[in-house]
Amino acid sequence: MRTRRHLSSSDPVSQGPTHAARVKGYEHRPVLLQESLETLDIQEDDTVLDATLGGAGHAKEILARLGPKGTFLGIDADADAVKRAEKALAGSAARVILVEGNFRDLESYLGKHGIPHLDKAFFDLGWSSYQLDAGRGFSFLTDEPLLMTFSREIGEHTLTAGTIVNDWQEESIADVLYGWGEEKFARKIARAIVAARQGKKIATSRELAEIVRSAVPPFYRKGRIHPATKTFQALRIATNDEMGSLKQGLTAAWKSLNSGGRLAVLSFHSVEDREVKKTMREWEDQGGGKRVLKKTVQASRSEREANPRARSAKLRCMQKY
Repeated sequence: MRTRRHLSSSDPVSQGPTHAARVKGYEHRPVLLQESLETLDIQEDDTVLDATLGGAGHAKEILARLGPKGTFLGIDADADAVKRAEKALAGSAARVILVEGNFRDLESYLGKHGIPHLDKAFFDLGWSSYQLDAGRGFSFLTDEPLLMTFSREIGEHTLTAGTIVNDWQEESIADVLYGWGEEKFARKIARAIVAARQGKKIATSRELAEIVRSAVPPFYRKGRIHPATKTFQALRIATNDEMGSLKQGLTAAWKSLNSGGRLAVLSFHSVEDREVKKTMREWEDQGGGKRVLKKTVQASRSEREANPRARSAKLRCMQKY
């Protein structure tokens, strides 16, 4: 499950892989890498969960710290991410288990692979840059089918972003845009979407982006981020039930942690970070553990300048009693 971040038109990743490939020296870079590893405090015989493989940047460094008695479980809903991880993590000393699936089903994966407990769990809720190259309508600057599903498996009853914008009521669309995207022009955009679909079905990501751009005030079109950023974020979250998955995944990981185990989460926008903060506070209030970090760790100025994806990143961590 993965990136979940605000995209700026100045960010090469936001402009799609074709543009990104033309940016000299561009490469996928894991965010807050050293800070995450230091916070997790991985030991060579640990059993470690990476709930969101993505570009496998964090996974490679986690495995570098595990020895022959260690176990690594990596999960991603995107089959391509799992395939990339298979290549990137080949030859590791530790036992490596890679699963194509949603981390909300963590409990079943642990049972299937005979893993009774975890020592460390890591959730990187940001995107790998590869996801914008998935051809499923994640980027508002490409002309792709309006799907926004993490999985490539699209069944008859699969919810897609296209389903939401073409079939849902105006009020429901507005609620999604405001609730999951914190879009202040949610009602204007929802109204424009419903008006546009009267003529023909909204079929592609670029069509939707143009509808959003035309619906918002001129000053908003000229802002730091693309005017469709929050709309696309909200639709992606709703399409994949990201917040429901996050709650279930965190709960399952916490339940599976050994005493003294640590769970760290790297989030990239306020909707996710609030859920993570709320969940961790509940664990602490219930006497189940303590915060390893009293304040969120954020990227340094040098990392933000070198990697625009790091601008909104926040790292939180809990240790279980």
